[in-house]
Amino acid sequence: MQEKIKKFILDMGVDDAGIASIEDYNSPNSPQLQSLFPDVRSLVVMAYNELDNCESNNPQIAFNGRLDIMEFARSCNYKLARFLKKEFNAKVMTVPLSYPLEMSYKTKGCIGDVSLRHAASAAGLGSFGRHNLIIHPKLGSRVVFSAVMTDMDLPSDHPAEHLCADCNLCVDNCPGNALEAEGKTHLGRCLKNSQPYGIGSNIGFWTKLVDSPPEEQKKMLSGEEYWKLYQSGFIGFQYFCFKCMASCPLGGHHE
Repeated sequence: MQEKIKKFILDMGVDDAGIASIEDYNSPNSPQLQSLFPDVRSLVVMAYNELDNCESNNPQIAFNGRLDIMEFARSCNYKLARFLKKEFNAKVMTVPLSYPLEMSYKTKGCIGDVSLRHAASAAGLGSFGRHNLIIHPKLGSRVVFSAVMTDMDLPSDHPAEHLCADCNLCVDNCPGNALEAEGKTHLGRCLKNSQPYGIGSNIGFWTKLVDSPPEEQKKMLSGEEYWKLYQSGFIGFQYFCFKCMASCPLGGHHE
């Protein structure tokens, strides 16, 4: 059964796939899976190789690579969910690669309802590196994930060995110094670089606008910051920093 599922996934062009039983999934900050899907028994996790766009110093080109993967992953999630329903009469719920996620003062938009990193680890698709991302045995650090939760009782794939080279290049190349403490990403520092036009910048901009005289308001609305905030408002979260991923020697080209 597992091999049939994985063959379907790989035939879609997905780079790799793994299965995690809910007993092996443990994310300290995310809610229990049963609170999202009471009948859930396992997760089918799909891995996608991040494109070389992540190396570009142009933020539009860098982020466009992620948008391409997100669009492809959403299609794959839906196709896999339909396959599991039709082939195995399974109940299924899809988990996106990125947003939507809970946006609140408590979560700061940083805690996924399902942690795809922990799901990928439980599904044998890699191990955590010094950058707190998953390192895949073949794709290295340049990998992102989506998943489908199902009521099918499937066993977990074998866990991956520790793959991090412990070279600290991700730490040294982080422009926000967000990886200083091992095992923890300082979200505030990371977000200032990776999402410079996120909710923090939005609140700051509009607060300043309201408190400014009319002439200053006109200048602000014709300024670069407002135009970038405007674009992020309808594109969604815009990722402008991929240094931790791009600097890892276990990323890049693979056979």
